[in-house]
Amino acid sequence: MIKYWVQDEGSLVKINKEEIESSQRVWIDVRNVTQAEIKQLQEEYNLDPDLLMDVIDPDELSRIEPFDDYNLAIVRLPVFTPNVEPGYTTAPVGAVIFPDKIITICWTGCEVLRDLSANRIKDLTLNDFPAFIIRIMARADIMFLRYLKEINRRINSIQRELQESIENSELIQLLSLEKSLTYFTTSLKANQLLLEKVRRTKILKLDEDDQEWLDDVEVDNRQAMEMADTYSTITAGTMDAFASVISNNMNMVMKKLTDISIVLAMMSFIASFWGMNIRLPWGEAVSWIGLICVSGLCVISTTTYLILSYMLNKKKKKLERKRFRRKK
Repeated sequence: MIKYWVQDEGSLVKINKEEIESSQRVWIDVRNVTQAEIKQLQEEYNLDPDLLMDVIDPDELSRIEPFDDYNLAIVRLPVFTPNVEPGYTTAPVGAVIFPDKIITICWTGCEVLRDLSANRIKDLTLNDFPAFIIRIMARADIMFLRYLKEINRRINSIQRELQESIENSELIQLLSLEKSLTYFTTSLKANQLLLEKVRRTKILKLDEDDQEWLDDVEVDNRQAMEMADTYSTITAGTMDAFASVISNNMNMVMKKLTDISIVLAMMSFIASFWGMNIRLPWGEAVSWIGLICVSGLCVISTTTYLILSYMLNKKKKKLERKRFRRKK
């Protein structure tokens, strides 16, 4: 969808294309772009087809590039999509900067562009397009930090649920959040390279106020990068810890099953010793005497094994308590 915005008394106002005056500076907002709209932009503003393909590529990294009649800046913005895994991702937004207009192109919708059109960003002006780009990146850092805090809260909630019972659904949610953190980390690093290139090159003409804003944006971007790295490390460590817990629980279950199989093997050995080719003792005298003897041997062997297992476990726990006291 293509929307046209002009500035009236400090606020962005949507306007029809036919109502735009030649002297007005315009923001052309293109979200959820279609093939027909791509063709329209290409023909109307003489845009490079490869440029448009790069902008709508979900994996395109941040960059800035000069052309003959315009400049191109691609910024990675955070995107939250509910009821989708992973819910937190990023998307590239291409800003095509002309002398009298700026075109933002995105293959999906995102909170940053909605905030722009809803006049939620202070000091936003169409009279200074480089400042407009910097405001977009500043808002993107704010949304990155907000989403990172939400991801951290979800990770803590999942950890509490996993402590009570380990289910596949919680582990899948944790894996999805780790994937989101990877997306955020990659996009923030790409945005950081873009900020450094904007500072080094003269593609965007920045005044002193823009330079100060750029410094603040770099600080926020680094903070978001550090938070994303920290949360990613915590999430990876949490998944490794619960993988160890699952492995330990499985070992405990296998140990109990091994104990049961050993007990059954003892009784099976005693009972099968007197098979078809070996005469059962006291078989000719009283039939139930042999049954009592075999059953008694089974009970004695099972009891002996259980007593030995109990003594070994008790000794093991005693040694663990001694080690724990030494550590203290």
